[in-house]
Amino acid sequence: MNIQARINAFFTLGDKYLNTNNLSFSSAKEEANAQNAWFLPEFIDQSAKQIIEQFLQRSDLNNWVNLYPSISNTSTNIKVGIVMAGNIPMVGFHDLLSVLIAGHIAFVKLSSKDKVLMQFVIDSLNEINPSFKDRIVIQEQLKNCDAYIATGSNSAGQYFEQYFGKYPNIIRKNKTSIAILDGSETMDELNLLADDMMLYFGMGCRNVTQVWVPTGYDFLPLVTALKKYDYLVDQHKYKHNYDYQLALLMMNRQYYMDAGGILLSENASPFAAISQIHYQFYDSIKHPEIDPQNIQCVVGKTGLPYGSLQKPSLSQYADGVDTLEFLSSLS
Repeated sequence: MNIQARINAFFTLGDKYLNTNNLSFSSAKEEANAQNAWFLPEFIDQSAKQIIEQFLQRSDLNNWVNLYPSISNTSTNIKVGIVMAGNIPMVGFHDLLSVLIAGHIAFVKLSSKDKVLMQFVIDSLNEINPSFKDRIVIQEQLKNCDAYIATGSNSAGQYFEQYFGKYPNIIRKNKTSIAILDGSETMDELNLLADDMMLYFGMGCRNVTQVWVPTGYDFLPLVTALKKYDYLVDQHKYKHNYDYQLALLMMNRQYYMDAGGILLSENASPFAAISQIHYQFYDSIKHPEIDPQNIQCVVGKTGLPYGSLQKPSLSQYADGVDTLEFLSSLS
């Protein structure tokens, strides 16, 4: 396959396969939800919509590829191992896309949490262009690759560094996102911020799990905006987390606010448990502290737009590491 054939295949994937009219995809969504209760049908649809609109438009793919003149027009024999995460539906898609667009062979370790959907993607690519059958290899244990891209927890990251460190690699660990508010936000902006927080149960590295607010901030509008996600408490896995976190706050006699199943509490950590949002105050002396080791995105008037965090473009790479530059430099 030349590069245009690869682009055409991915455009077809978005145009014909990852949409609500495809009965096979509908069946895959049902099976994925049955195997992983965190993958609500509306969250799978949200992920598929984002992939189609942001990653699989033909013009966007062409413009993206044109930024990397060193990408091989023909297929290479370079083997790239991909260890996929499974915290949100099809979260490993961009890595697979990048490896295949670069012309390399993808050796894929699927996440046990996201096997159904990513298997559907791979099967669909094989159907669109049978040449992919030799370009995508699923392995339970990755071996004998020329380079690796691995995503996981901090502890998993240490394991990846130990085993993949002697090869060219991209290793991603725990990250989260924050918002910096100034109190002038409109209800429309806060409603969009609620999406940044609660889509996918807040489990993605691009989900906002901590907000910085000025001293004296009125939380009522934010609490009101978050109430549109109060239906999440009807999901038993989420409800278990909510009950546990609520009990901890109450036992510790810690002040909290409850937005109908979403708990807000003052905490210096940007990482929050499922069902919780942390907040911190800032003033002229204590400004928001942004740790690049932990923070994926910052949303706010001086950061990324509200509601944009779960809609990354092709060039908004995880951890700010240019995946396609890394892949196009392999030889």
